[in-house]
Amino acid sequence: MTDANAPGASARLYSQTDHDERGNFHYEGDLYRAGEALPSLASRIDRQLAQHFTGTSFAIRTETFAGGRKVIAEILDTPDDLTGREAQDAFIVEVRDQMERFGFTRTNPLQDFWSCSFYSEARIGQAYWAALAKRQGIRNPVDTVLSLAAFKKRVKAGDRLKLLDAPSGHRLLGTTRDITEVRSGDLILEGRSYLSFPRASAFACDGRLIRIAIGSQYGPDDHLLYEWLRAS
Repeated sequence: MTDANAPGASARLYSQTDHDERGNFHYEGDLYRAGEALPSLASRIDRQLAQHFTGTSFAIRTETFAGGRKVIAEILDTPDDLTGREAQDAFIVEVRDQMERFGFTRTNPLQDFWSCSFYSEARIGQAYWAALAKRQGIRNPVDTVLSLAAFKKRVKAGDRLKLLDAPSGHRLLGTTRDITEVRSGDLILEGRSYLSFPRASAFACDGRLIRIAIGSQYGPDDHLLYEWLRAS
């Protein structure tokens, strides 16, 4: 089924639409549906991004709050090299242009006025930097013998973690700390610190070594390498 163009829908993309001489900004996407429920909107955006950006994967999530609702597209992987700021900005604009086709925006900053069907955000996820590092060749590779889910079931209070490698300047490099509590989202370590569980794609464990990818645009291959010392 093909969406019919909404009345008044713009032939231009969101980023190509300018404010007029009075400060008014009016944009209505060609795929906009009045009164569309948020789950349906997010699902259609997900399909559109998958079709438009070949070889790129996204994670779509939604938020609702007092001022409205929001759709967030997190970029998990893409063949494009996004290490440069210009490349990042250009790709994010391109993603948001596709998202905004599903909504409308009426604004005038001179009158402090803003009305839209939803807010959109595109961001580069940490998973992208981990995927980029793998393509470029990672340091301290660890075989994934235990999945993150399996590790959560086996790790327990009394086990210890020794930090073998980390980004330069990490203050805890070389230290060994006891695990005092295992929670659904993190490990509580001695010294009132905690270690949050990453996405499954950023975690690797061979039963002894644990590698957690924490890369960013400044260091795509940044990671934490732990030795898992189990309690006897």
